[in-house]
Amino acid sequence: MDKLSFEVLEHLTVLSVSPKGWQKELNLVSWNDRPAKFDIRDWSPDHSKMSKGLTFSNEEMAALKKQLLELDF
Repeated sequence: MDKLSFEVLEHLTVLSVSPKGWQKELNLVSWNDRPAKFDIRDWSPDHSKMSKGLTFSNEEMAALKKQLLELDF
């Protein structure tokens, strides 16, 4: 299996923090030197470990935003 490479290009926000210090974050991340995508996942306090997460293209994030704005929380 090829090694996974990533670069967090921009930290956008912290969505939550667990009691162990892991943070669920929304970031712009470039995976394997590809164009950056919006990324939501948990990160260890020093960003050396990560959980599985979700990535969204600009178009997918726009569609998600539109749907979220229509929800009544």
